[in-house]
Amino acid sequence: MSHRLRAIAVALTFGMSVAMTSPAAAGPARPAAGVRAYLVITAPDDTSGAQSAVSANGGSVFASYDAIGVVVAHSSAPDFAAKMRPTPGVQKVGASRTSDVPAEAANPAIPPAPQQSPSTEAEAPGQDMVQIGADKAWAISTGSADVLVGVLDNGVDDQHHELKANFDAAKSVSCAYGRVDARPGAWRPIGDHGTHVAGTIAAAKNGAGMIGVAPGVKIASVRVAEPGTQLLFPENTVCAFMHAAENGFDITNNSYWTDPWWANCPNDPDQAAILEAVTRAADYATGKGVLNVVAVGNENTDLDAKSTDTMSPDDSTPVQRPVTPDCRVVPGELDSSVAVASITSGDTKASYSNISTRIVVAAPGNAVYSTVAGGGYAQNSGTSMASPHVAGVAALLKSVDPAATPADLRARLGAQADDLPCGGDSRCKGTAAKNNFYGDGRVDALAAVQTQTG
Repeated sequence: MSHRLRAIAVALTFGMSVAMTSPAAAGPARPAAGVRAYLVITAPDDTSGAQSAVSANGGSVFASYDAIGVVVAHSSAPDFAAKMRPTPGVQKVGASRTSDVPAEAANPAIPPAPQQSPSTEAEAPGQDMVQIGADKAWAISTGSADVLVGVLDNGVDDQHHELKANFDAAKSVSCAYGRVDARPGAWRPIGDHGTHVAGTIAAAKNGAGMIGVAPGVKIASVRVAEPGTQLLFPENTVCAFMHAAENGFDITNNSYWTDPWWANCPNDPDQAAILEAVTRAADYATGKGVLNVVAVGNENTDLDAKSTDTMSPDDSTPVQRPVTPDCRVVPGELDSSVAVASITSGDTKASYSNISTRIVVAAPGNAVYSTVAGGGYAQNSGTSMASPHVAGVAALLKSVDPAATPADLRARLGAQADDLPCGGDSRCKGTAAKNNFYGDGRVDALAAVQTQTG
């Protein structure tokens, strides 16, 4: 799998990568090659002029998200971005990748349904579920089938015996390449990562295998990763957030960072467009009632003091480049995201987990046992594994209080979390109540189902 996916899941990898150049450099026009993808940013609900300009400047409109003023354009012209930027009404234009758009984008293949070989092992709650009180929470509530959690990932095996009863195929799509593909099965897995995440959220309490945090809620798959590379480009992420916003999702889980740049710098024109597009899509989803839960990443890096990026661009040739704290990892460092850190079974920071004052809560991420495609199970580690625990707890909160807004859910996750003190690590800043290792602390599923509304 891609480096990006490895950056989020240590053992079962699914991470995004980032392209690296000087954050201040606009860069020369690229040499003639195949088709490239661009994000064209306009005022919301005012994309018609930009769409006409795309055609006039040697491009084609692949997708348009008019509500947020984002157009996904394709062009083989090396100077397409340079010609588009002076267009009246166009605010930003940026290449969303440093590699050609795969030819398959015009007619994507539907991934095959995984062959099922169900396990016969007896059901038991994992140590991670005990650690956050989920095993006690189930005696009160397993969650409501009216709550929908979107798994924005590399696809989900809906036929897995732990997931089948909770899977909403009608709301599941592929967003690979940047536009919705609603054909049945387009959302199927192209790896195990998304199925592992889905099991942690909502594997059924059915007498076999493991149990998810909220085994009574519904899940939908939005496949963001592209086949082969397993990369999740910005236009794919925009598509996924917009689909969640327009289709009644309550929560999304995002165990990735958006390729091809690990951190997107606002003074680079390409990365500025990426930042703007993904931020608008995430904010739009939040405004439509969606809580976006995001893994904080696995580089053991203080994101508040980032200075060097050696992983980008991950879709071509990574180079070392300087970055600053203003350069953001998306969607993990977006203001609307619930950023999640990973802890060990001993309630200490997992060695790989990033550090940030943006972290809201922490959850178990080491050796998490969950579902994989084909009916089986696997044990994996990473902030990818921590984030779905939080998405599951948020789903329990939403089940208890259907009127809760994303702001309500975010506040309750923090207020109910069990404080985790810094310990002896000098990099940990803050108090036991809130710090840059654990945010407000370890998420608490039992407290979630005991929530009083009103």
